[in-house]
Amino acid sequence: MAKFAVYAREILVGHSMLEFGDAPMGVAFGAFVPSEAYSQIQGECRVNHEDQSALCLSIKTETGMTVPCAGVGILDYSEEIEPPNMEVNVLGVPYPLYSELFPEHVASYEQQFK
Repeated sequence: MAKFAVYAREILVGHSMLEFGDAPMGVAFGAFVPSEAYSQIQGECRVNHEDQSALCLSIKTETGMTVPCAGVGILDYSEEIEPPNMEVNVLGVPYPLYSELFPEHVASYEQQFK
């Protein structure tokens, strides 16, 4: 499984394996592992779970390709619950790219119908 970098504008704020997904919706999500720079946006991620577009969040592959998507959000519950308590969501990754980046999510979805 690949490791994805999470950026706020041009600042690396963390990583995720994006280990879960909803293949038909083009959604991938997983545990968020913050970098030191995450502290610059953490306050906003803790209180604003509805619209983080001002943070200009994006996801990049290990090769540095920015993943096109409808949106990225970080859910930070670090003040409320014990770890793991942070998650990153990537919404609306287009096909066929989704199946290239997340073949295990597609396979898991298809397995339901066998």
